[in-house]
Amino acid sequence: MNLFLIQNHLNALLAVLSLSVPLKSIEVELEVRDHVATVVSTLNYENKEDKPVEAVFVFPLPGDAAVCHFSAKLGQTQIVAEVKEKQEAREEYDDALSSGQQAFLLEESQQSPDIFSLSVGSLPPGESASIRLEYVTELAVQADDGLRFCLPAVLNPRYQPQGSEGSSVQVTSVPASLVPYSLSLSARVSSARPVSKVESSCSLDPLQYLNTDQTQATIKLSAGHKFDRDVELLIYYKDAHQPTAVVEAGQASAKQGSLMGDPVVMVSLYPEFPQSVMSTVASRGEFVFLLDRSGSMECSLNNSKQGETRISSARDTLLLLLKSLPMGCYFNIYSFGSSFEHIFPKSVEYSQQTMEEALKKVEEMDANLGGTEILMPLRHIYSQPCIPNQPRQLFVFTDGEVGNTKEVVDLVKRNSGSHRCFSFGIGEGASSALINGLAKEGGGHAQFITGTDRMQPKVMQSLRFALQPAVVDISVTWDLPKGVSVTALSPPITALFQGQRSLIYAQLTGQSSEAAEGSVTVKYSLAGHPSQNQLNFSLKPAEDTGSTVHRLAARTLIRSLEMEEREKREEKDGVKKKVVELSVQSGVSSSFTAFIAVNKTDGEVIQGPLLRRNIPTRYIYMGCFCPALQGPSVRSQQVYSSLVGSVVDATPDECMYSSLVGYKFGRPRMRNTHQKQKKSGFKGALSNLKKRLGLSKKSSCDVCPDDGGALPRFIGGEYSVEQPLGSPKKSRYSNVSLDDDGATASQSPRDPLLQLVSLQKASGCWQLDPALAAALGKTSEEVEKSKPALVNNEEWATILALIWLHGFKMDAKEEWELLAMKAVSWLRAQNALRVTDCVDAGNALLGSSVQKDALGL
Repeated sequence: MNLFLIQNHLNALLAVLSLSVPLKSIEVELEVRDHVATVVSTLNYENKEDKPVEAVFVFPLPGDAAVCHFSAKLGQTQIVAEVKEKQEAREEYDDALSSGQQAFLLEESQQSPDIFSLSVGSLPPGESASIRLEYVTELAVQADDGLRFCLPAVLNPRYQPQGSEGSSVQVTSVPASLVPYSLSLSARVSSARPVSKVESSCSLDPLQYLNTDQTQATIKLSAGHKFDRDVELLIYYKDAHQPTAVVEAGQASAKQGSLMGDPVVMVSLYPEFPQSVMSTVASRGEFVFLLDRSGSMECSLNNSKQGETRISSARDTLLLLLKSLPMGCYFNIYSFGSSFEHIFPKSVEYSQQTMEEALKKVEEMDANLGGTEILMPLRHIYSQPCIPNQPRQLFVFTDGEVGNTKEVVDLVKRNSGSHRCFSFGIGEGASSALINGLAKEGGGHAQFITGTDRMQPKVMQSLRFALQPAVVDISVTWDLPKGVSVTALSPPITALFQGQRSLIYAQLTGQSSEAAEGSVTVKYSLAGHPSQNQLNFSLKPAEDTGSTVHRLAARTLIRSLEMEEREKREEKDGVKKKVVELSVQSGVSSSFTAFIAVNKTDGEVIQGPLLRRNIPTRYIYMGCFCPALQGPSVRSQQVYSSLVGSVVDATPDECMYSSLVGYKFGRPRMRNTHQKQKKSGFKGALSNLKKRLGLSKKSSCDVCPDDGGALPRFIGGEYSVEQPLGSPKKSRYSNVSLDDDGATASQSPRDPLLQLVSLQKASGCWQLDPALAAALGKTSEEVEKSKPALVNNEEWATILALIWLHGFKMDAKEEWELLAMKAVSWLRAQNALRVTDCVDAGNALLGSSVQKDALGL
């Protein structure tokens, strides 16, 4: 490691910590109406220094947010920002600061729409400013019909691959204990239907109802949020979601015929497919699993010391997925970091042999491949020819810490005709722009695993979606009164899933009476049968939506045009001009525009040079965590690749460094050759840092090994861990050591469910052997003695496994339901004898009371 560079970073951090951070608090007011959220954030600044400052805050927002208002309040003066072309806004900001005026700039990152930069310029000594930021967003429907709102509070470093487009964005990150400002949140929820409950991964005050029919309620984030996670709310209404259409009147001040001047309709559809179709599971398909193995995947899934890591949870999930695949399909598993690997050269047919070979490789997977180069494996996957009559389904597992989000999403869109993409954002701080973008452009479904979520049920829900017959030939038609025409603002619908919402935005042009009605019909083909869903709606505008629907529609159209601009090299300037015009007209941010506000009142000119102050955000993972700074954390054996970048043994002090320093989204400018440096400077800087933070001299990182322990090394773009001599190898699913050829006498998975699942054969059956008896908590003699006469051993074993799942693991049914269906199909194909006797004997043996019908037999 370049110790001289580390010393400079530490000295810089000491300087930051010794300064007053002007941002003191963030107050968030959330209003949720049905499935739409309006978020108003107030950022309170105070300059306690003796010179004027410029405060720069880089922070995350939801990737699909429509930022629609930005203003500053200075004493009694309020300055409302305008949307202007980005370069013009930057120049106006710089000119204002140069002339001694106060100015405020809010801009979206060029690389990813879920990162914004807020600059507060020329805040005089002793003065305060309140910044108001407003955005609107739709809430995603969860598997249990809850609506998910997420206020991102964590911004992890984004890995910027070498050669990727665009420049990196500067961000300062610190551990939770060093975040110098507070966060409060209050929410008001209203709907035509009663609010049943609101849940969160964060501590909440009790839900307060505002009326007797419980259609309005308020909730607050408990005081003292620790910035150790994103603020997630799950909102539940008492009735299932119903199709709706909301018409919003145009703005009187806007030109008729324009987006903001005409009425806009927002249609929410929840397709219901026939039960006969939904109960069938496809036996075909090419299933490609793409797993992130970058260093950050070694982080704890739920930020607790005892919690499983992201990579270990992903391994367990791959076990369930591989056991649940249908016979006759094809599959392959890719993993990536700074490079990528695949288990098979091309997708192979699913069988007992290929499943076992894949599971053996999955056991060996660690978070040891360095950075997050996701483009390379995606390009390789798309270069492989599709298998005839085997629809390709791509599952992407990542913690979403990449800096080239738009490049990745564009690649998926270009290949959307050949596959469906299901994406999973793992852990706090996963990029919503990446995860949602992959699924949206790939015609699949997105899931986020945060807080105490288990990965397995969410992934298995997506596998059920993938096994459903694909909905094809989707079209939308409108039936409107004479004189009223419609212009679609949303991109064409590419995917429909049972119970999942599809949103359509459209502009209505022309005159009609308020009593007039219209209808919209979505037609599609499902399992070879033509189907449709129709919704009738009134054209009378809603009275209390403000401009919310117009802003969401504008955001949708802006995102489509931005993607078109990246695709059309010859017409880039024309498309960019459209985006800028639409952004300025609607007051909604884009990647080509920015909000700019300048205080032009006759105030005193601010004299003297500005002191720049970077407002830190909270990160979750930087390779290693120091408990003295971070609190309990997971043991890690990696040092984050974007920091280290050279061959070096990671000492405890250097691990501590990796969890403290501020970052840039791109690659750090590290020398390629390791230069010898004296350690005294580094240790001196670290000693000063510890003193500044009030740490003891012995404070260090619990992830760093003792003498003789495993030392992490960064070698050739990836990490390896040197095992101490004589250390036995361990199986992922056992507590026993493996011998040199990997054999083991007994596989004893750490989780009873995974133990049983790991024994299932690809065909769906179980074998009657000592391992199954142990998984059921019985001896081999007890199991064999209870078997009814004339019953096949495998049939008896399979029925016992099904009884155990239904009798003792119903709380995890989402995880094993598909593999149980495969077991039932296998039993039916065997024409199993004496099934009733087997169920009775199995219940007696296991101490359960599961009915035969409940097993699907």
